[in-house]
Amino acid sequence: MTVRYFAGARAAAGRSEETASAGRSLDELLEELTERHGERLADVLTVASFLVDGVTCHDRRAPLPTGATIDVLPPFAGG
Repeated sequence: MTVRYFAGARAAAGRSEETASAGRSLDELLEELTERHGERLADVLTVASFLVDGVTCHDRRAPLPTGATIDVLPPFAGG
């Protein structure tokens, strides 16, 4: 699957996009991403919203679809 980072999440991960192994839930994916990138990204992930194939993810324990695109959206400032 593809993970795309936006704004502060991109800065914390040090990249705009990466791949991750399939067959897991969003919570499991976030654990993997925290292990890869450390506490700076972990802090962002605790306040971020997530889109799975363009749809807001409400059940973080549900299996993610094979080949999904996960968008990591930290809170945005502005108006």
